[in-house]
Amino acid sequence: MSELATSYFREECRSDRGSNPIIGESPALKSVLDKVECVASTDATVLVLGETGTGKELIAHAIHNLSSRRERPFIKLNCAAIPFDLLESELFGHEKGAFTGAIAQKIGRFEMADKGTLFLDEIGDIPLGLQPKLLRVLQEMEFERVGSGQTHKLDVRLVAATHRNLEDMVKRNEFRSDLYYRLNVFPVELPSLRERREDILPLMRHFVDMYGCRLRKIIEHIPPETVSSFVSYSWPGNIRELQNLVERAVILSNEGVLHNPLHKAEVRPIASFSETLRDSERALLVETLESVGWVIAGANGAAAKMGLARTTLLSKMKRLSISKRQRFGISNGPEPTAAPHLTLA
Repeated sequence: MSELATSYFREECRSDRGSNPIIGESPALKSVLDKVECVASTDATVLVLGETGTGKELIAHAIHNLSSRRERPFIKLNCAAIPFDLLESELFGHEKGAFTGAIAQKIGRFEMADKGTLFLDEIGDIPLGLQPKLLRVLQEMEFERVGSGQTHKLDVRLVAATHRNLEDMVKRNEFRSDLYYRLNVFPVELPSLRERREDILPLMRHFVDMYGCRLRKIIEHIPPETVSSFVSYSWPGNIRELQNLVERAVILSNEGVLHNPLHKAEVRPIASFSETLRDSERALLVETLESVGWVIAGANGAAAKMGLARTTLLSKMKRLSISKRQRFGISNGPEPTAAPHLTLA
């Protein structure tokens, strides 16, 4: 990944713009970000695919912010949230008197996004009757407002997204094949949270920090059983569900310890769980040690910070193969960079 892209993605992770900043170091996520970097500098249409809650809008933002259009508008529209009889007007605008209730001229989303990027979320929900007009705009880069015969030229980069299988919809005659092929120039498929479990702990930490700040609660400790539950859970709602559960957990937390909002019945064992939990525990220990300069004992040492006896911490470090040499880059793997104040005992 280039220096520009790496810098941008790191800044995304530090910011609180949007509900789910891009966070994670899993191979599945890195593969997606590589594709984003590859396509962002072009004007190609991008189709972002993935389950609900996987962060499709964030990827659209990333494509825009890494492109030459970054100083131009980023306009978005959720096609599933607009009634059919209003969607055409939302997309293309209308003239005064075009229909009952059109008391003034309205600018559509395509026109708003001129010279910039238009993000159409849930593109699979666009009605068949409107799809030919959308196709024409994408092919010709021109449109007419509803109730007007005047043609307007456009320069818009389109990013579309859906959780639906558009190929299956084409086979069932629920989506036009020509529009599908026009949208599917550069597909980017987002992994579910189940496919990037190594990112669950960094996401937990991020949302704990975010909601701790918003709710004025200090969370100093994530119990290992809570990490275990989150890593083992199936996450049908993906990152959005994780975010909501962390918010609930922070609200219910007392004495700086993160509450576990998941019931045992909701958690299912996974094959690689023990290895994943070990990695999570190791990451938090190293972060805490780094935050205190690898001082173990004393009032300001890592053991006191984690509420552990010095011998217990040393035992954990030995079991997890953690040594001070990591501070100088001698390690079997990458070191974490997340917030150091959360601890796992």
